[in-house]
Amino acid sequence: MIYLDNSATTRIDDEVVDAMLPWLREGYGNASSQYELGRRARVVIEQARTEIASLLGAHPAELMFTSGGTESNNAILKSMCQESKLVDQLAVGATEHHAVLHVADALASCGVDVYALPVDNAGRIVVGDVAARNTPRTLISVMHANNETGAMQPIEAVRSSAPDAYLHTDAVQSFGKVPVRVHDLGIDLATISAHKIHGPKGIGAMFIRKGIDFKAHQHGGAQERNRRAGTEPTALIVGFQHAARRAVAQMQARERHMRSCIDLARTLISAQIPDVRFNTPHEASLPNILNISFLDAERLDGEAILQQMDIAGVCVSNGSACVSGSMQPSHVLSAMGLPAAEARAAVRFSVSKDTTHEEVETAVAICADIIRKLRV
Repeated sequence: MIYLDNSATTRIDDEVVDAMLPWLREGYGNASSQYELGRRARVVIEQARTEIASLLGAHPAELMFTSGGTESNNAILKSMCQESKLVDQLAVGATEHHAVLHVADALASCGVDVYALPVDNAGRIVVGDVAARNTPRTLISVMHANNETGAMQPIEAVRSSAPDAYLHTDAVQSFGKVPVRVHDLGIDLATISAHKIHGPKGIGAMFIRKGIDFKAHQHGGAQERNRRAGTEPTALIVGFQHAARRAVAQMQARERHMRSCIDLARTLISAQIPDVRFNTPHEASLPNILNISFLDAERLDGEAILQQMDIAGVCVSNGSACVSGSMQPSHVLSAMGLPAAEARAAVRFSVSKDTTHEEVETAVAICADIIRKLRV
């Protein structure tokens, strides 16, 4: 199997598993308990909080553990609009992950004023439209890097255009791959996750800037400074800590390797597949994602491309949702102005630190052969 869907999830590192095992076997105490077994869990959780916060350039008190990116996005947007009642207008990028867009739809149905920020043909926010949302009662949510195309968003420019608004960024795809320093970016709230950086699934975090009167969206306990109820999963938190530590320490080497794989894929695709469009910009994009579509997409079956790649032993994605068995056009590519047929038949290659050049060469050759046969 050639696994090129690392934007969906990554293989957990063996070293991360080894770090977690003692807290699954012997260190199983509830961190809220007062006896020694519980206190040991509390200590290691707070050590993990301190280290991950430091990697973000944040204070430990600004980091709350959650079950992952989806929960963090839900909690931040809903709390800011409902429980905390700090904002009554929400502006979201048109290419956000559904964990933001679907939340925005739900909030709109509850009376929140929701506005979609348009993007250009590279998938980047049109910063000129942001200034109109610059009010102290507005929350702007713009992801740091897109999960389908890898395009980086101009977060600093968004902040400069809306200095009075609250600013949230979903950094699930970018954290551990490129520098994410919350105060340098000028953001108030952020979302990160472990399983995109070779950590375990089921654990993530939200950054909440000090001074924000953030009230819990999930109730039932006083954990995470009364901001997220639920027994802390000690082993998962330790796994997150070790994965984050390794990702940031090895960031430059990993970035060079992943970028070389993506550059190789670009070169090979250009040579082997005619009439292809590269939807991932050359500049200001993540090092591990390459999204392509086909100019004659009306002749192609997007689902068949993925199925035949799978049969050939290559795992890739197109980033679009499958609803009731019918492939829907990617909302990201549609927002960038691509025709529906292209947005439906796109292919996303996403590599990792473990991907080899040989795997890239084989995968592109298989893809080219499949496209050639579908075009007959």
